[in-house]
Amino acid sequence: MSKMSTELVRVALNGPTMGTRWSALFFAGPDVDKEAVRGALQAAVEDVDAQMSTWKPDSDLMRLNAAPVGQWVPVPARLLEVLRLGLEIGRASHGAFDIGMGDAVTAWGFGPSDAAPEGIRTAMAVQRCPAHEVLECDGDHVHKAEPVALDLNGIAKGYGVDRLAETLRDHGIADALVGIDGEMRAMGLRLDGEAWTIAVEAPDPGRRTPHAILALQDAAVATSGDYRHWVEVQGRRLSHTMDPRRGAPLIASPASVTVVARSCAEADAWATALMVLGPERGAALARKHGLDALFLLRDDEGNARGVGVGRLFSEEPAAIASARGR
Repeated sequence: MSKMSTELVRVALNGPTMGTRWSALFFAGPDVDKEAVRGALQAAVEDVDAQMSTWKPDSDLMRLNAAPVGQWVPVPARLLEVLRLGLEIGRASHGAFDIGMGDAVTAWGFGPSDAAPEGIRTAMAVQRCPAHEVLECDGDHVHKAEPVALDLNGIAKGYGVDRLAETLRDHGIADALVGIDGEMRAMGLRLDGEAWTIAVEAPDPGRRTPHAILALQDAAVATSGDYRHWVEVQGRRLSHTMDPRRGAPLIASPASVTVVARSCAEADAWATALMVLGPERGAALARKHGLDALFLLRDDEGNARGVGVGRLFSEEPAAIASARGR
């Protein structure tokens, strides 16, 4: 695709997925079949949802959850890819990212059902082993050594963004910005040869305002925060991010953590892991793994200050920081 071509037109597409919407912005020739591209993008995210949703009783993930312990269960390739990545980041984060928190997610009301006091008590009392210790993948089969309720909400949305990017590449589109909700992936450059600009949102539940702006080329960004998705239990607002040690929502955490990575699935999972670990342990682990991460912390007045880790966020960006996927 020529950056200087005057024949290229701006194309913006979107559609429903995972309780929110996907989006794709790119430039293509005037003869591009926009409806064919839209259909392919919609099919890509619907495939992810059909395999990985905990809201669909007939999804491949829920079929795996329902399978008896000790049984080798065949799973489709994309679900297997996400399970393997989830287990890998689970090990690397020492269990801070744990795809085996489905029982707690459901009990606290972050799934299809409302919060259930008896389920909450059970989720908090159970002796937990992280999923990477009880789940084994062999070929295209998965085996549970102990009971575990799998939940991929901390990685599936990011993977869906990656599938949007792959689908555009399959249609010969190399320069684009795709996203689901706040998880984004930049492909190549804009028509003017500049990087794609993406806002890091301020952790304000009442409005959407930027805290900083990133300029991304061939990289993905994801944010985990306490200000968009929560439930109220006994008058207290609780964020959707689970503490694997307690089987309950985090009590004290950063307002948000933003991670830039090569793929959106990686950024999504690592943002959750660092949110669980907090600014000190999370920053140390991010440095160990060479991650670019921005922790936003609230002061006593509710204002957000940033703690940055990595080449991109070595100093909190005041305007624009540039990143290229590594």
